This record gives sequence, C-alpha cells and structure tokens, in this order.
Amino acid sequence: MNPLVLVCVFTALIHLTETLASSMRLAGVRTNQIATSLSFVNASLLVSRMSNMLQAPLLGSMVDMAIINNDAWSLNHAFRVVIFAAFVGNLLGAILLPFMVAVFTKAIYRFEKHASVPRLIISSFHPRNMMEVARCFRLPAKESFMNLSLQGIPKTFLVLNVFMVSIYAIGVLCSLFAGALIPQFRVTATQLSGIVNGIATILFTTMVDPVAAHITDQAARGKRPINDVRAVVFYIVLGRLFGTLILSQMFFLPGAYYIKMVTVFVQRFFQ
Repeated sequence: MNPLVLVCVFTALIHLTETLASSMRLAGVRTNQIATSLSFVNASLLVSRMSNMLQAPLLGSMVDMAIINNDAWSLNHAFRVVIFAAFVGNLLGAILLPFMVAVFTKAIYRFEKHASVPRLIISSFHPRNMMEVARCFRLPAKESFMNLSLQGIPKTFLVLNVFMVSIYAIGVLCSLFAGALIPQFRVTATQLSGIVNGIATILFTTMVDPVAAHITDQAARGKRPINDVRAVVFYIVLGRLFGTLILSQMFFLPGAYYIKMVTVFVQRFFQ
C-alpha cells in the first residue's frame, strides 16, 4: 500500500477522534458527570496518540525518499493531501457527532455500574449491547442546528480555536518539509516543530479550553442552558472544519519557511 494512503488514514483517524472528543462535553452535561466524561476524553484520545505513533515513521520515510531522490517539492503536494485528510477526519467526526453523543451518554451511565473501563469495553461487545449501540445511530438533523445562539458566549475563544486547530494540524508537517528543504540540517528542523505547535498549545491551554470548560461547568450547575454547550460544541467543530480545509493549507508553506529560517539561525551558533 502507498505510504501516503496510510498516512492519510492515520491523519483522518487522529482528527476524527479529536473531533468526537468534543462530544464528551455535551454527554457530560446531560449525565451531570463532568469528571467522568473528561476521563473518557483521555481514554478516547489514546486512539489518536496510537495513530500518531504509527504515522510518524511513515512521514519520516517520505521525507527521506524525497531527499534521496532530490525532489523535496514532491512533498508539497503529498503533505497537502495529508492536510486534506485531516479535514476529512474532522468532517466524519462532525457527521457522527450526534451518534457519539448518544453512545458516550450511555457509556457514562454504564460506567457507574461497572466502574471499570476495561469491563465497560468488554461488555460493549455483547450482542445485546452492540444492538443497543446500533439503535443509537443517527445523523445530524435540521433540528440539531436550531437554537445555536452565540449570545452570552465569548466569540474570541471560538476564533482562536480556528487558528489553534489550523496550526496544530500542520506543525509536524512544516518541520518535516523544512528538513527536506535543508537536508543537511533536517534533524534540527524536525526538532523545531514545537515552535509552530507551541503557538497552538498556548492558545488551547490559556484561551480556548478554559472558556469551553467554564461554559460546560455552568451548564452542569444549571446556570446556563444546555443549548449553550451545544452551540460551543457546534462552533468548535465548525472551526476545526474551516481551519483544516482553508487556513492549514494557507499556513503550510509560511510555517515551513519559518522553521527553515529558525533552523539556519540555530546552526549559526555552531559555526
């Protein structure tokens, strides 16, 4: 199988999992089990981390082959396909969001009975439970987009979420492409992915996640309507779609050249 196809599959899976993790907020409010829902977020993101671990050597191999063939610019097209795969993953997550909200809601209630994630996973493969999960299947309905008002919801964190997602999606790709442009310093360039992803991490931990968590907690305490959480989840997912489809493609080359410039600057200290 073409390594690019595998990379795209893993990339889509990473972003699918992260988009579906957003549904945990709504499931947590519906069940009034915020802490449990957050633990489920961490458990579900193991799929993302595993996919990332399997994806990394394939990306590295693509860069090595481009350097060997003296065709670094072939990566430009390949990596843009990978970025589009991130959008596809987010789109699938958006489509499956109502279904996963229902599934996670049932899982949280079941967790109160089992109090064990492994036992919960094992029980989910029972034919009766699998049929129950299948009956939960639903696609977004027109009613899902009603009453999604932004009144009382800070707009800044939603805008920052778009930039955070678009930057996060390309951080590693930018550093790898920069390494292909300057192969003699590719190890340094690869290690500098953090100067791109670091911006996304700062935005997420200081401006995006705390605001979303605050709105979720208020809804769980009855100080806000649950529709506010629905609106937050909807616009966060919409931001992921827009960010990976448009902004990530726009920021990819500037991000790569930014890392290339920093790499050259760092190497001057050793000359």
